[in-house]
Amino acid sequence: MSQDILINWAPQETRVAVVEQGAVQEVHLERTLERGLVGNIYLGKVSRVLPGMQSAFIDIGLDRAAFLHVADLMPNIAAKHATPRDKAPAPPADRAGEVANGHNNRVLAPDPVQPIERQIFEGQALMVQVLKDPIGTKGARLTAQISIAGRLLVFLPQDNHIGVSQKIPPAQREALRQRVMGLAAPKDGSATGGFILRTNAEDASDEELSEDIAYLRKTWQRIKEAGSRQPPGSLLHEDLNLMQRVLRDLVSAQTQSIRIDSKEQFGLLQTFAAEFMPDTGKKLQHYTGERPIFDLFNIDEDIVRALSRRVDLKSGGYLVIDQTEALTTVDVNTGGFVGARNFDDTVFRTNLEAAQAIARQLRLRNLGGIVIVDFIDMVREDHRDAVLTEFRKQLARDRVKTMTGGFSQLGLLEMTRKRTRESLAHMLSEVCPACSGKGVVKTARSVCYDILREILREARAFNPREFRVVASAQVVELFLDEESQHLAGLSDFIGKPISLQSEGSMTQEQYDIVLL
Repeated sequence: MSQDILINWAPQETRVAVVEQGAVQEVHLERTLERGLVGNIYLGKVSRVLPGMQSAFIDIGLDRAAFLHVADLMPNIAAKHATPRDKAPAPPADRAGEVANGHNNRVLAPDPVQPIERQIFEGQALMVQVLKDPIGTKGARLTAQISIAGRLLVFLPQDNHIGVSQKIPPAQREALRQRVMGLAAPKDGSATGGFILRTNAEDASDEELSEDIAYLRKTWQRIKEAGSRQPPGSLLHEDLNLMQRVLRDLVSAQTQSIRIDSKEQFGLLQTFAAEFMPDTGKKLQHYTGERPIFDLFNIDEDIVRALSRRVDLKSGGYLVIDQTEALTTVDVNTGGFVGARNFDDTVFRTNLEAAQAIARQLRLRNLGGIVIVDFIDMVREDHRDAVLTEFRKQLARDRVKTMTGGFSQLGLLEMTRKRTRESLAHMLSEVCPACSGKGVVKTARSVCYDILREILREARAFNPREFRVVASAQVVELFLDEESQHLAGLSDFIGKPISLQSEGSMTQEQYDIVLL
């Protein structure tokens, strides 16, 4: 499927849109003052070890401590990925949990995953890399396995494994693996790190692979030298900016053009591409049209729609997408689509269209974590299988890792999508100050009655000369009109005057009672 990439650059923000057949599939944002941290390498300092959670908090110089789980420490990663021939044979057991040590002494059998408190300690300096940006109230997620991405390869300096992207046909993988093993093998036979071949390395020459290997090793050497000089909490290596990552990660054989509306940035990208990605550089174009580049495919309108809960389908049905901290729910409804044959066919066609739209919305909104999809209930088994097959087919186009289960007993479909960065909604919007994220606010009448109860409570505890109610204009207006009788009755009951003051900066739920 043909693909176009549009880059809108401004000093404060870079926006990238991936368009396929005229429809926006992905939107990526990077702001100068809020640049993401994924891929950055830090020399961290262990600030706290939590044995009960098998994790640790690492200070990498951010406002919040970052999070490191025991599974992301190098010894455990190596044990998890080791092949049978890499693992030493277990000695014969004399009895459960013990092994012979050759001196008639008993020692406990080694645990393949060592507890985190035996591997790191508070105050220790540790080189780590950011896996996930800070999201919401959570700090960044870290790993101790460093990986450095190049044009053709990903370098794993602490591992000797040679891997190949699963998107490369299986018949070519072994040949490519052997080529890289030969090119990466050191002259003296010492271990020098592992590599993973990226998808675009499928047709690379030996010379190109060798250049990428040399570049990645040189980068790692520079990082190690910086780590030996810098104090804990220092940034040792920063990942590429968004425009450079576009050339490295988003461009594929299906990409027809990469258009950018800044002449200066176009020149910088040309230089970057000429050094690292010559083939990609041929697709770069400087956009000089009079219309803003994002107006070519109405991308700004799609971004606005991506912030709303409701997504209308062409058939007349619609989706309702709700994003919470724990998970995202997607509800499918027939809406105005009544079909032409029978109810089962109407439901089936709506669900098929929804499967395509949901997969696109996940990419467009960058929704991650657990996703629960409530398709319209289908009676026929073949309809459920067809919808599930179509949904998985659409998800296969996603460059982010996804996992999908089958329909549950309640007819719900569960899936996960890897989350590394904030969703589009979290980047572009914030919690409503009036409702604090609830989506609803108390009615003005409910707030009036809260105020009356609070005045009664205060009158029993204090003896002021007067009570003054400071509230929003809607609440004050209601007190002066429909609720004036209740306010006057309370004033007579407590024997104190009650005055009103409107405050324009207050939301409908906010109020204050001043004792005079």
